[in-house]
Formats: sequence, structure tokens, C-alpha cells
Amino acid sequence: MDNQVPPRKVPNFCSIRYGIALLLLLCNVIVMSQRVCMSLTMIAMVNSTEPHGLSNTSTKEPQDNIKNPVYNWSTEIQGIMLSSIFYGILISQIPAGYLSGIYSLKKMVGSALLLSSLFTLLIPLAAEFGEALVIICRVIQGLFQGIALTTQQVVWIKWAPPLEQVRLTSLSLSGLLLGPCVVLLITGFICDSLGWPMVFYIFGACGCALSLLWLVLFYEDPKDHPCISKSEKEYITSALAQQVSSSAPSLPIKAVLKSPPLWVISLCNFAFFWANSFLSLYIPMFINSKFHINVKENGLLSSLPHLFAWIFAILAGHMADVFLSRNILSLLTIRKLFTLLGLLLPALFSLCLLYLSSSFHGTMIFLILANATGSFCMGGILINVLDIAPRYYGFLKGFTNVIGLTGGLVASTVTGVILSQDQDSPWLKIFFMMVANNVISLIFYLIFAKAEIQDWAKETQNTYL
Repeated sequence: MDNQVPPRKVPNFCSIRYGIALLLLLCNVIVMSQRVCMSLTMIAMVNSTEPHGLSNTSTKEPQDNIKNPVYNWSTEIQGIMLSSIFYGILISQIPAGYLSGIYSLKKMVGSALLLSSLFTLLIPLAAEFGEALVIICRVIQGLFQGIALTTQQVVWIKWAPPLEQVRLTSLSLSGLLLGPCVVLLITGFICDSLGWPMVFYIFGACGCALSLLWLVLFYEDPKDHPCISKSEKEYITSALAQQVSSSAPSLPIKAVLKSPPLWVISLCNFAFFWANSFLSLYIPMFINSKFHINVKENGLLSSLPHLFAWIFAILAGHMADVFLSRNILSLLTIRKLFTLLGLLLPALFSLCLLYLSSSFHGTMIFLILANATGSFCMGGILINVLDIAPRYYGFLKGFTNVIGLTGGLVASTVTGVILSQDQDSPWLKIFFMMVANNVISLIFYLIFAKAEIQDWAKETQNTYL
């Protein structure tokens, strides 16, 4: 990758490319809101979110069963419902990555967000017909979310100059961290005043509106955008002149499967998504089990870790690009440093959460730090595929996401099972599993990671799929 600074730079925050990053941030906020809102509405939807049938003390006053229908779903079924969306996301990753190099990104992202939003609107109705239909809706919802999340990252192949790739990517992807904060912050108030079904109606309607906005405002190539300035267009095209290939290369599958750097990225994605999915979906239940507070207070407290994770993600992207543009650290050192911080610090703060947090404030501080410091991965493993194989970024990002989302799926399902079966210390086992995943994957990454374009990803490669 050419790390030389382009001679002419357009101001950041008044540029079209940063406008696209902000639009994608909003899309990701909606996607995550639709995915995570059930983790908090579940407290209002069922008779119990506690293991072994302990009474649900998440509400202080009797709820109106018309405004807030209540269902008799076991903790294990709740875990399956929360995790079922990952099945759809998992299935769609590789096909979405492959198709993103063939079909219109504008139509793929816009239509996927629209369809995900429509199935969000259907969840309250599906709940009336039983848990099976809710699970089906969540799987289909995940299918379209996976398409939106994978294809949107290919946008930056044509829109992000090399020295702004991490900054723009982390800004757009930070919506995945801001989304849970937003949904947990307001879901408690919506449940309390309007009823939990309105949560799905509101986030579904917002997604429909945003998908239409995307289809109107986004253009796939800077050359085609009617509002872009001449200076910004020249800056982007000149910066990417040596990176964007005019051909659509075939994938050298044998070389890919034998690539240690790709596999350690995938392994770390497994650990990152494991931790992120567990913390996103089960923080409300963890807080409820520790402090037995009402759904409104639970939402406020559960939103804090995600708020700080969003702030850390933006800072990580900015810091990584500053280190690179000023030649403070090499690209490989930057990737290893941010991955080290993003995997090791959450593990350390999780141990502190288990052994050093006897008070309410101590628990919340370590919970916030465990969740927020994972965002350093934005400057590490989450962008590393673009370093080693920019020509195959869409497909390989889908591939690494499959491995990562498998971790999220396993984490969500296993957590539900442990909570339903372990009577003594379920959270201790759950956090220890997360710590072990982070540490083991980090060791392999520090040994095998690379940050230069691999031989099989260069123009001269002749072995194709």
C-alpha cells in the first residue's frame, strides 16, 4: 500500500466522503437498534428473564397486557431468540461480499436496510403467533442486515483515500456501537410510556425512511456525484489511482486458504464478535440480575458502555490514521498495537469486573471499560483485510465476518444455555470464556499478522478459482 501523503487535501467535515460516512453511521445505528432492542424489550415481554424461574422484578407496577403483552418464554428460548438473528447474518456474509463486486452497492445497501426494517415492523405481530415465528423473522432480518453490513464496507474502495481509510471506516462502523447506546437509552422510556411493541414500530419506520434517503443521496463513484467539488474529486481519484483496479479479478482460492495473516484476522474476528455480541445482548440481563432495577433505569445504565465504546471507536480511527500519516509507527505496528489494546484490555477489565467490583459504581465502571476498550480493534483487525488484499476486500471481508459472526452466534447461544442451567456462578463462566477467547486469538495475531499486500493479492497472480 502506498503510504505517501497526497499533495492536496480537502477539508474533512465539509466533504462528500465524510457525509457518506455519517450516512452509513446512521444506517448502522438503525441496524444495531433493530438487532439489539429485543435484549431490553425481552424484560417487558416475558414473565422472567432470570435463570431458574426467579421472578422478574424489572417493573415496579403491573403492566397493561394490551400495551405490553407478556409471554411465557423460558430463558433458553430467550437466548435462541436473541441469537437467531446471527444465523441470517452468518448465511449472507460470503454471498454479499461476492455480489458486492458485481451489483450496485447503492441498491444492495438500500434494499437490504428496507427489508430488514419491514421485518422489524412484523415482530410484535409474530410474537402473538408464538416464539417460532419470532425466530423466523429474526433470522430473515439478520439475512438482510448481513447484506447491508458487508456491502457497505466496499464503498470505501472508491471513496476513501489511503490515509483516511481507518478514519472513515471507523466513523461509519462506529454506528454499530452507537446503535446499542441509542436503543438502550430510549427503549426503556418507550416501553414504559407506549409499550414494548412501539419499540419495533419506531425503529422499523426509521429504517424504512433512512433506506429511501440512502437511495437518493448515495453515488457509487466520486466521478458520478453531482454535488462533489472538483478539488475533492481530484484528491480522491489521485490518491486511489494506484490502488483501484479496473478489472474484476478472480479469487486465488488455494493461496487464500493457505494465508496465515488472513486466518489470524479471522480468529481475532471470532473473539471480537464473541465479546461484542455478548456485551451487546446480555448487558441488560446482567445488570438486572445484579441490581434488580426497573426497565427504564436498566436501559439508561446499559447504554453507558455502548456510548463510551462509540467514543473510543472514533478516537481509535483518528489515532491510527495520525500515527500512519506522520510516520510515527509502521502500518504493521499500528495494526498490532490497536488489536492488542482491543482484545487484551477488555479481558483485563472483565477480570476486574468479576473480582474487584463489589459495589454498584465499581461494577458499572469496569463494565464500561470492558466494552469501550474493545473499540480499539477498529484500528486493527477490523481494517486489516484491506491492507493485505484490497483487490478482494468485499469477498474476504465477508469471509472474516463469517468466522467472526460464528463467534457471536456461539456466544449468544452458549450464554443463554449457561444462564438457564447454572445455579451457582453463570456470569463467572461466561466472562471467563470471553477472556480466554481474546487472549488466545491475540497471541496468534501478534505472531502471524501482516500489513502489506500479500503475493496472492497482487496483479501478477495467475492461480484462480
